[in-house]
Parts: sequence; structure tokens; C-alpha cells
Amino acid sequence: MSTRRKFLQTSFLGSIGLFSGKKIMAQSDADYPTIKNEPIVLSTWDFGKAANTEAWTILGKGGRALDAVEAGVKIPEADPNNQSVGYGGLPDRDGHVTLDACIMDEYYNCGSVMGLENIIHAISVARLVMEKTPHVVLIGEGAFQFALANGFKKENLLTPESEKAWKEWLKTSKYEPIMNIENKLHKPASGGDMPGGPNNHDTIGMIAMDASGNCSGACTTSGMAFKMRGRVGDSPIIGAGLYVDNEVGAATSTGVGEEVIRIVGSHLVVELMRQGLEPEAACKKAVERIISRNPEKAKKVQVGFLALNKKGQYGGYALQPGFTFAVKSGKEERIIKAKSIY
Repeated sequence: MSTRRKFLQTSFLGSIGLFSGKKIMAQSDADYPTIKNEPIVLSTWDFGKAANTEAWTILGKGGRALDAVEAGVKIPEADPNNQSVGYGGLPDRDGHVTLDACIMDEYYNCGSVMGLENIIHAISVARLVMEKTPHVVLIGEGAFQFALANGFKKENLLTPESEKAWKEWLKTSKYEPIMNIENKLHKPASGGDMPGGPNNHDTIGMIAMDASGNCSGACTTSGMAFKMRGRVGDSPIIGAGLYVDNEVGAATSTGVGEEVIRIVGSHLVVELMRQGLEPEAACKKAVERIISRNPEKAKKVQVGFLALNKKGQYGGYALQPGFTFAVKSGKEERIIKAKSIY
């Protein structure tokens, strides 16, 4: 009888625990509404708003996230007024505009180009690397010849405005990355100017989830202004500037790429989300990792992360104030000022 009574008590208490667990889970889900299987797109900086609008022409019709992110980032790539991405990008110290880009889909397929010259849409070349070759990365002249072989046209990417900025820089040839921080002279929508020189390390990173619940991402840049010839940042490196894991979500980054590479930043953010952190918290942890590695240097540079999980929750975080990101879904369209450590 005693054994039976204990069994019944244990079973009853176990049932209460199960029901309690379900209740707690329901409350948690209520706190963070699940919008799975509804499309959403995010991108870095104010100029991401126009890119999101283009991406939405695909996402809003039930299209694939991969197609959306490629179409979206092609907008700033073709904008001569954006001096940090594609056509009109600021050159390296030798006067060459070199582009870096990568793309990744829901199946772990990925493609990248580094140091690509004379081709406006580096992101589309990166996609062809993913889809038409057994490789992940093509660089420099090889990437250029691959682009030409696939129908891309050779074009001069150095605009008169960017050439003028480069010649002005040559007077001092001082290389000093300038942070994207809050300042009256900062005009993030166009890459604008700040005291001391160009706002020189913007990137567009875009991550999206489509109506089927699949994620993809794209990242493209002309890199740091007046960089050493051959320098490559985090943007075209899978796991650093961009990472997609369709079980978890996606993340991208912007800022001084060397610092992102050192912590494999976007992959880190995704893995932190896998462990249960929400996107903003995961981005913050990645930023804190940069600080813990070199606290003094972290005060002098800017890095921002942007993340999206499979629930449709999103968030961003940066080292310094000033990092913004754009979001568009069926429920909202806005530019958000990300939180920062400093």
C-alpha cells in the first residue's frame, strides 16, 4: 500500500510539473511572440532601408530569402553616392576600387569574392561562385575573369567624387579608421563625412527569413577607404561578416573587419543564439568578446552585429553609439538605433 501510495503521489506531482512546465513555456512564448513563417528582412545602416524595400518585392510575394538578399544589396552596390559599397566606393591607397562580398543560403551553400575589381555587383558574382563552382572563394583576377566569363561587363567603379577624395587623402596619406559614431556631421545614409576624413568602414549586411521559414544572408562592401592594396576585411569571410544556420537563424556584422575576424563574429552570434540567447543579447556578447580581447583598442574602433532567429526575433548591438539598422516585415518598416557598450 505504501509503495502504491508513493507511486500515485509521484505520478501526480510529475503531472503537475508537466502542466506547470507547459504553462511556463506558454508564458515565455507570449513574452516573445512567434512570427515564424512570416517574411522579414534586416540590413545594416540607414541605407539598408532602400535595400530592404527591394528585398521585400521578393519576400512579400512568397519568394526565397536568397533571391531577396541578393536583390536587396544590389541597390547600394549600384549607388554612386554610397562610398562604402560597390560603384563609387572609396579606393585603396593605390586608387583601385576593390570589392568584397559573400552570400549564404539555408542549405549551408555559400560563395564569396575578394578583391574584385571593375564589376559593380560583387554579390551576384559571389552567388555564381556558390552555384557554378566547387569552391567557396574566388579572389582578385580569378574572380574578375570568372565574372567576365559569366556575362558581367567590365566597368570603371571609381567615380569623380571618390577619386577626388582619394587625391585629397594622398596629401597626407594618413590611414586612420574613423568610427561611425554619433556626430552632427555624420550622414550614415550616404556614407557621408566626419571630422578628419571619410566615414570609411560601412558595409551592408542583409539577413532575411522567407515565408517558408528559411534564412539567407548577403554582405557586400568596398572595404576600408585607402586600405593597403590586397587588404580583405570580414565582409566576404563566411563566419566572420556573415553566417546562416537554418536551424537557428542568421547574423551579419559591420565596422572594423579585423576585429570581427579575430572572434569569427557572425558565427559566434549564431552559436550564442543556438544556446538560447535572443538576438540582441547574442550580439552584445560578441561585442563584449571584442572588448575582453583588447579593452583599450575596443574604445577606438566601431563594430556592430545584427542578428535574426527562427522565431523572427531580431536585434543588434555595437561597440560605439551610432550603429543603425533597418527592418522590414509585414508589420513594420523602420530604422533602429542599436544599443552600444560605450
